[in-house]
Formats: sequence, structure tokens, C-alpha cells
Amino acid sequence: MRDLGVGLGYLVQGQKWVGRHGRWFGFGLLPGLVTLVLYAGALVGLGYGADDLAAWVTPFADDWTSPWLGIFRGTLTALLFAFGLFLAVITFTAVTLLVGQPFYESLSEQVDRSTGGEVPESGLPLWRELWISARDSLRILLRVALYGVLLFACGFIPVVGQTVVPALGFCVSGFFLAEELTAVALQRRGIELKERLGLLRGRRMAALGFGVPLTLAFLVPFVAVFLMPGAVAGATLMARDLLGGTAGDDRAGDVGRNDREGEAPAPSTEERTGHDLPR
Repeated sequence: MRDLGVGLGYLVQGQKWVGRHGRWFGFGLLPGLVTLVLYAGALVGLGYGADDLAAWVTPFADDWTSPWLGIFRGTLTALLFAFGLFLAVITFTAVTLLVGQPFYESLSEQVDRSTGGEVPESGLPLWRELWISARDSLRILLRVALYGVLLFACGFIPVVGQTVVPALGFCVSGFFLAEELTAVALQRRGIELKERLGLLRGRRMAALGFGVPLTLAFLVPFVAVFLMPGAVAGATLMARDLLGGTAGDDRAGDVGRNDREGEAPAPSTEERTGHDLPR
């Protein structure tokens, strides 16, 4: 149980770190703000078009008499919007990390730099990093969806479905949220998804202590925007702990080394992204 406090401690340390490094906090806000605007636009569009979509998918109800037609399609419209909101909540972090890959990678490198030791870099081009991030995020979302279906089915069990199942749902979401956030630092060290999951399973309570509070906070996307920079910073500190301090840093750049044999050294993050990064 001590690891629960350890995981929560990394979350708090990450928020304190960005609080002490205001320029990096502002830098880390940009991807979340962009994603929030995109999601807000999509939800507004869904809100305006959900009734038309409900009518389009239920042509068999066109001849129904009032009030049954209105009740049926009104309920379906509400369900469609609720489903869209649910998708927005569970995908917000993954999309924000994908949009902000170069931003959060730079922030994570700065956290590594400020805590001493080597600062590992993946050595991969930006498009390759984005592809790996998108692929792994999809794999995580599929796992979350599978657990979601199982928990939804268990939700019909009396008493258990209204008490234990919601708690398990938050634990599942928190664990995989911790994986997505620590992936920013671990991917730079050449650690693949399977190994990342193994590391977190070995410190399951720490992962829950880090991820469950964030899951509860991330239910409000606007709050998620302001917590994301600190969450990435805290996840970087946690990743170093999972690897035993700086252990594993010497693996940086190993990914794809055989393919790059004899090539010039990989460009730095600044050179790959073209951003004038805060210092």
C-alpha cells in the first residue's frame, strides 16, 4: 500500500516541477489547448447534428405517431451525445499526447536534465515517433475498451455493479493512463509497449496512485489541460524510478540502430521539431 502514496507523490512532484518552471508549464499547455478546441468544436457539431443523425439511423420510425416518435428519437439523440462525450473523455489524453508529442518529449527531456544524469533521446525521426505513439495509443484504447465491455456487463450484477465495478473501472483507467504518460519518457529510452506494461505491473500500486487521481480529474477536460504538463513531468520522474534512477538511459538511441548504421548522429529534439524551446 505504500506504493500508492509513492505514485501520488510523483504526481504532486510533477505539478510542483512545472510550477517552478513557468515557461515549461506554458509550453506544455499548448497541445492540451489545441486538443480542447478541437474536441469542443466536435461536441458542438454533434450537439447540433445529433437529432438529424438519430432520424437518419431510424427511418423505420418515420410513421410512428406522437408522442412515441419524439420520445424515441429524443432518447436516442441524448444517448448519441452521451456516447460522444464518453469517447471524448477516454480519448482526450491519447489525442493530446499525440498532438503534443514533440512538446511533451522536450518537457520530459528537461525534467531528466534537471534531475541529473544523461538525457536519453530516441534517435528516431519525428514521423516515426508519431507513428509509434499512435500505434501504442490505439493498442491501449483497445485494451481499455475490452475491460470496459467486461465491466459494463458486470454492472448488471446487483450491489456489486453499483459499488465494486465503478471502483474497478477507475483503477483500470488509472493504470492505463499512467502507461500513456510514462510512455513519453520510456519510449525515448527504447522501451516497447509490452515491456512498459510489465514495468507498471511490477509497481501496480504506484501506477494506480499516480493514475487514478488523474483519471478523476481528467473527467473534466478543461482541468486536464492544466494538469497535463505536470502529469508528464511527474510521469518522467516515475519512469526513472521504474528503471531504478537513471538505469536504462544507456538504451537511448538503441531503437533502429541497425537501420542507421553508418549514418550521421540523430538530430536533437529542437532540430527535429523546429521549435524555439524554452530554457
